[in-house]
Amino acid sequence: MDESPIYNLPQETLYQIFSSLPLRQIMICRSVCKLFNQLLTSPCFVDHVFTRSPLNLIALRPPHHHHHHHSHSNRHLSSHSYLHVFDPDQNQWLKFNLDFLPFRSPHPVASSLGLVYLWGDSPDSADSNKSLVVCNPLTRRFRVLPQLGSAWSRHGSVLVDTASRVIVLTELVALYFTGAHQWLSFSSNLPSKPRSPILVSDSVYALCDVGSPWRSQWKLFSCTITQLKSSKPWTRLERHEWGDVFDILKRPRLVRGTGNRILMVGGLKSSFSLNPSCSTILILRLDLDSMEWDEAGRMPLDMFGCFQESSKFKVFGGGDRVCFSAKRIGRLALWDPCSGKGEWRWIDGVPGSGDGLSRGFVFEARLTALP
Repeated sequence: MDESPIYNLPQETLYQIFSSLPLRQIMICRSVCKLFNQLLTSPCFVDHVFTRSPLNLIALRPPHHHHHHHSHSNRHLSSHSYLHVFDPDQNQWLKFNLDFLPFRSPHPVASSLGLVYLWGDSPDSADSNKSLVVCNPLTRRFRVLPQLGSAWSRHGSVLVDTASRVIVLTELVALYFTGAHQWLSFSSNLPSKPRSPILVSDSVYALCDVGSPWRSQWKLFSCTITQLKSSKPWTRLERHEWGDVFDILKRPRLVRGTGNRILMVGGLKSSFSLNPSCSTILILRLDLDSMEWDEAGRMPLDMFGCFQESSKFKVFGGGDRVCFSAKRIGRLALWDPCSGKGEWRWIDGVPGSGDGLSRGFVFEARLTALP
């Protein structure tokens, strides 16, 4: 390899050659040799490819392992220092090494505009302090946000958006970070633990159970970022014409849609009895401009057959891609109406063992995103 004529080319020429490649090819070339890797991770090269369109990937969150006893924890450290992602367009799994982060067991939880947000154990302290870290796995650069206690990583939902705003939300408190080196704390005052909260432009949306101990009753709540400062920040979103839209779904979840839309996903109840079975999984879509619901998709019956046994299934994704996982299925179901590969399909080869319940988020991989 040392004799290769490519080594004699000026750096500028190599930049020109590589910058004509799509991002997926650039990623492959990085693993060819040390020279290519150094070249393609250098800041100068990143400036060259500023216009490259992002890769739309689906990233997995590692399974929760803070319950494990310390004697087992070392076993988990090495196996979870990767970010596993699925490329739906190429139908293949990739992984990004997170070994550039000076943290034990980094735990990715969210992403926006090419940046991944993850919880990291402070290497120098015992167990009590967690930091939220923002990084670009492609350029291996990162920034650490001000420290938080470990309770936040266990109980808080991390919401991020395109304006580099970060919110950590619990039932009682919302922490808000805009980059001024401190977290602002606001009273959240939700009626119950927020389920699957999402951030869409300037507003947070969450489902809350306002029912009784023996019967769930889900309602949609919203709050703008400026309202966080008020004593009663949340508004219950209701319209007479919505009818029983919240009553037809079992275990509903919110997923961010494309543009100004949100998706609500759950099992379609076969009846209104106390504990009804489901006939399939339904995806409803709310247009936030017109405040009207429509049906976006429903899982084919042969695919739903695999989920029927499982009372718990996980839903994650964003835009026009939603993934479903359940115990003992061993693969993910994907709803992807914009692909040429069919609206519903299976994703095989899911990395990692565990209980089969995968969680995740959408990751738009970009070389140009700066943490």
